[in-house]
Amino acid sequence: MTEKTGPQGPRELFGDIAPALAGYSEDVLFGQEWKSPELSPRDRSLVTVASLITSGSSEQLTFHIPLARQNGVTEAEIVGTITHMAFYAGWPKAMSALNVARELFRTA
Repeated sequence: MTEKTGPQGPRELFGDIAPALAGYSEDVLFGQEWKSPELSPRDRSLVTVASLITSGSSEQLTFHIPLARQNGVTEAEIVGTITHMAFYAGWPKAMSALNVARELFRTA
């Protein structure tokens, strides 16, 4: 995982409106937690994708699915995670996540 969390980091995206939250996101979440040795970036990405599906946070999947791919998670594993989450988080959340994944896979 790189220092910046995408084309633009949290400070660049949200620093003007929420500097504290942007700083926590960049420094603590991505600067410390994502680099801690307990989980590999790949495993951390799978856990994050599953969590976002469970909470119905499809908009955040547009960032985290490509990050998961960058961290070594295959498309089949992402689809498998979405399918598995359908049983625990509900079909509507899984289908919403699948729509996001399909669009991201097409544009990759």
